[in-house]
Amino acid sequence: MKRLSQAFFRGINSCCLGIAAFVLVFSLNASAQHEQAPRADSTTQIEATEVHEGDAANAHEEEGQKGGRFDPTDMILNHIANSNEFHLWGHVAVPLPCILYSKEDGFTNFFSSKLHHGEKAFNRYVLDHGVVRRVLDPSFPSAEVEVGHVRHEKVAGGEIGYLTFEGKEYQLEKATTLLAGTSFYDFSISKNVFSMLLSGLLLLWIFISVSRKYKKRGNVAPKGLQNFMEIMVQFIIDEVAKPMLGKNYQRFLPFILTIFFFILVNNFLGLIPIFPGGANITGNLSTTLTLALFTFFITLFNSKSYYWQHILWMPGVPVPMKLFLAPIEIMGIFIKPISLMIRLFANITAGHIIILSLVGLIFVFGNAGESLGGGIGGALVAIPFTLFMNVIEIIVGLIQAFIFAILSASYFGAALEEGHGEHH
Repeated sequence: MKRLSQAFFRGINSCCLGIAAFVLVFSLNASAQHEQAPRADSTTQIEATEVHEGDAANAHEEEGQKGGRFDPTDMILNHIANSNEFHLWGHVAVPLPCILYSKEDGFTNFFSSKLHHGEKAFNRYVLDHGVVRRVLDPSFPSAEVEVGHVRHEKVAGGEIGYLTFEGKEYQLEKATTLLAGTSFYDFSISKNVFSMLLSGLLLLWIFISVSRKYKKRGNVAPKGLQNFMEIMVQFIIDEVAKPMLGKNYQRFLPFILTIFFFILVNNFLGLIPIFPGGANITGNLSTTLTLALFTFFITLFNSKSYYWQHILWMPGVPVPMKLFLAPIEIMGIFIKPISLMIRLFANITAGHIIILSLVGLIFVFGNAGESLGGGIGGALVAIPFTLFMNVIEIIVGLIQAFIFAILSASYFGAALEEGHGEHH
């Protein structure tokens, strides 16, 4: 009992540090990246796509409804992407805080509702597909003004957005990201950041409440949430930490428990179709990259000389083979976290895409509301399969959290391995 209680307290500390790091990364990657390219001339082949006026968060869906036709691809991409608001239905959305910084204007703070789903601009900022972007032209009014539609031109290697205001088009700057610099920095509480903070608070509440129950109940048999958490923690200890880390398992147990429960909770929150769920956190490369980097650096900082010896100059292996294997082993150091990142991202995103595709059948069969019989037929097909896929996704969410935890533990165990004698 005492060991489990200590594990929860250590998990709380690790969770706080992890949340702080995730907030930092998500603040700089809160918006989906839009590659910036120069305006194409007449010799450049451009595919122009107009975005209807109205709800910018639902713009992708509106693009596909030209002529009464529904495009499920745009609907799916819109829902799995990050944005600065929680789109509910039609023109209804839950606004989120926008925290923006530029050298000339300093910090600008407002709720995304101030931009009115992309129908208004403020201080040259505008919502485009739910993501904050900025007008490049400094002559554009800095006051709150109503704007026209946003037009996109797709060119090789990127997409350019143009905003219409008083009959004139203004080019939009690409969304800010961690790696691609822009004239402004976006520290907004985006949909993914909000959901990540929510999951962090939920984890803290679970850890703290269960720890208090251990103190209060003593050696009395656990029940309810305490019983469930004890089963889960004991499972990670017996099936992940001890087999992979041996006597060192307590040293890394807080991180393994934290990363397991963080991934698990966010996987489950992503399956909730309504606010405050529905964010594709673990299906976002920023999240999976951050988690993989934690594993990567912990592995490197705790590695023993025996670990590096078997990577750089394997004992008992002919020199020509050492020269051949050493580069492969060095590549493996970086391939391992990359595989962690892609595995979690691909599995969770694929699940969301399948579920949204099934939901899209209702609109496809119903021809975007024109055919009542088709819509009912689509619902009869989509609803049972969607429920079935949600059950599968719950299992996948649990498995992916377990896989990330056990692979991280195995990397730690390999880095801590000591030499066992000449026979090795």
